[in-house]
Amino acid sequence: MKRVVADTNILVSALQFGGKPKQLLDLAVDGQIDLAASEAIIAEALRVLEDKFERTPEWLAEADRQIRVVARLVEPTESITAIEADPTDDRILECAVAAESEVIVSGDRHLLDLKSFRGVPIQRVADFLGTLQTTPGSR
Repeated sequence: MKRVVADTNILVSALQFGGKPKQLLDLAVDGQIDLAASEAIIAEALRVLEDKFERTPEWLAEADRQIRVVARLVEPTESITAIEADPTDDRILECAVAAESEVIVSGDRHLLDLKSFRGVPIQRVADFLGTLQTTPGSR
């Protein structure tokens, strides 16, 4: 089972709009991937949902619950400073290292520009889903 970290944009998009980001969460629900998240990633996703989409406290509590059910919670042990333009993106990298992730799924320009981090590819959600469909034994 592939170990995956999704950035905040993917979580927000999955919960707010559905589409391919939601397909990624569904893969985690179905046990097709091992999706990892950290407290920092969850907090940032909830902050964005509240600030940009004006979600109610009740809606946010349910979103928080959904993320925690779907994702394996990891606690980063290493502080990483790799993305000067947006240091919050470093939290994604920290989570990926702690989770021993095999791929980072992102819609964030700063992360995508890295292409990979410590040998871990950083892919758009559509590209990641496409690799699963072409892998023998995948659905």
